[in-house]
Amino acid sequence: MSVLFRDVRLLDPATSRDERVDVLIERGKIARAGVGAGQGLVHGAPGTDGEPLQVIEGNGRWLCPGFVDLHAHLREPGEEHKEDVQSGLLAAVAGGFVDVCVMPNTKPVNDTRAITEMLVGRAKDIGLARLHPIGAITKGLEGKELTEVSDLREAGARALSDDGHCVTNSMVMRRALQYARTFDVPVIQHCEDHALTAGADMHEGAVSTRLGLRGWPREAEDVIVARDLVLAEGAGARYHVAHLSTRGAARMVEEGKQRGIRVTAEVTPHHLLLTDENVLGYDTACKVNPPLREAEDVAALRRALATGVIDAIATDHAPHALGDKHCEFSAARPGMIGLELCLAVLLDLVRKGEVPLFRLLSALTVGPAKIVGLDAPRVAEGARADLVLIDPDASWVIERATLRSKSTNTPFLGRTVQGAIDVTMVHGRIVHNRKTGKELP
Repeated sequence: MSVLFRDVRLLDPATSRDERVDVLIERGKIARAGVGAGQGLVHGAPGTDGEPLQVIEGNGRWLCPGFVDLHAHLREPGEEHKEDVQSGLLAAVAGGFVDVCVMPNTKPVNDTRAITEMLVGRAKDIGLARLHPIGAITKGLEGKELTEVSDLREAGARALSDDGHCVTNSMVMRRALQYARTFDVPVIQHCEDHALTAGADMHEGAVSTRLGLRGWPREAEDVIVARDLVLAEGAGARYHVAHLSTRGAARMVEEGKQRGIRVTAEVTPHHLLLTDENVLGYDTACKVNPPLREAEDVAALRRALATGVIDAIATDHAPHALGDKHCEFSAARPGMIGLELCLAVLLDLVRKGEVPLFRLLSALTVGPAKIVGLDAPRVAEGARADLVLIDPDASWVIERATLRSKSTNTPFLGRTVQGAIDVTMVHGRIVHNRKTGKELP
């Protein structure tokens, strides 16, 4: 079936195109995109390719490239009660994501060709968003023996990471960067000096003192970023900072870029929106790794995103079972879900003028795609039709009952947000439609 998006505001950060047009989709690609591109075409009648035509009236809603997430945990294999590939990809398309990179800290760890191939195959069978595995840097995430990068790469791995486990051994990290450069894959580092964070529950500061919780200093992140930039510069490798959270790390990434180091960085929605004060009341939904920082860190991250120092927004979607969060703060597992909520919670930064709209969209599309070597989704004639239709004015309440994820661990429950993903299209197929409630499979 062909699809016509009639009268939409086309927003394409790849080309800075912003205009009100019609966009015609035929045979999985964008056939036409321009004023009058849908003239004479009628819903239910054959399109220009002879296929039945579905017309979606845009009425000025935004049509953008589909989003790319660099950092998600879908818990398969091993913890499918929290999330699995199907439920995770349903959440992804509901959030406008057409490509999702999944971290290797599964059970067993994705440190072999077999697990990588299994994940790719599962996603293809399900037929929603595309899944791109990230392979482990070291076997078992133990920080000792490097994985077989060539096998992982051939099986479909787009990057390497021991996410959740920092590679603290400098020799191992140096070899990983040198090895990864051979295959031109980025090394994604979880920047945490574990000796500085042992037993820590939250950011170290006035709030942790008030709550009587052991604090996690900024330096635990900063010292790893500083060391790794030196190693990456020497190796000439592609180095990526996962879920950057401190003002110091942002400054060092900026300086690294200025020196010509091949460094990129991502930031999560929660590190852009929440501070350590949200933990008051011992709210375990706000326990994340790295922890929520102070207001000055949040301000620095927003500036770094707005100016392009931070290349990408990544959800760090981390679903947990109720028992993992409904417990004492120190016993709670860190992480929150984010795939379905990312755009809706971040649009307020655009309305406040803190982050330009095109920077936000670029950090969700072009930026992350470039980091892992994917073709960036774009709205241009001849391009693959990976699209998202957004109603920027739609107001809705985040509720457990409407989430597609198996898990509901988010501090944003009950919040009213403005901006909704109405339609997500992957390679010309509508895989999410908010108004009809129809999703594939």
